Amino acid sequence: MTTSASVPAGPEGAISSGTVTDRLIEANARYAAAFTDPGMDARPVLRVAVVACMDARLDLHDALGLDLGDCHTIRNAGGVVTDDVIRSLTISQRALGTRSVVLIHHTGCGLETLTEEFRHDLEMEVGQRPAWAVEAFRDVDQDVRQSMQRVRTSPFLLHTDDVRGFVFDVKTGRLREIDPA
Repeated sequence: MTTSASVPAGPEGAISSGTVTDRLIEANARYAAAFTDPGMDARPVLRVAVVACMDARLDLHDALGLDLGDCHTIRNAGGVVTDDVIRSLTISQRALGTRSVVLIHHTGCGLETLTEEFRHDLEMEVGQRPAWAVEAFRDVDQDVRQSMQRVRTSPFLLHTDDVRGFVFDVKTGRLREIDPA
C-alpha cells in the first residue's frame, strides 16, 4: 500500500522531482485522461452535508460508504461550526436541497493542543491579530455538542431536525455518536 507520505517513484523506480503541487498536477492529468462526465449536478444524491475536520487521516467517503455525488463535504480545522460553515450549510440547504447535517470531529485532534494564545502569537509574529477564533477545545465530545447547537439554532438553516454529531476514532476507524444533551 502506498501512502501520501511515500516518496513518489517515477518510471523504473526513479525518484520524481518537483514540488508536491507538481505531483498533484501530474496525478490530475492521469485522472483526467480516464475521466468521463458522471452526468450529475451539484445537488447531493443523499441530501446530506457532512462537516468534518480537515485532518488527513479522515477518508470520509470510505469511512461513510459514500460515492461521488452523495454529499456535500465541508472541512476545516476541528470540523468546528463557524460562520463560514453556516454559510456553506445555508447554501447547501437553500440552494442545493440538503436536509441532513452530519458533524464529525475525531480523536487526537490538533485543536486539542492549541489555545486562543495561538492568535496572540500570530499577532506578535506578523503584526496583525487574526479576525477569526482558533476554536480550540479540550473536550471533543463537548465541542461536537457545541457544533450541533450552533447548527440547530442558526436562523439561516431551514432543516435542523436531522443534525447528528460523531467522534471518529483515528485508531479504529469507528464513529461514536454524541448525545446532544
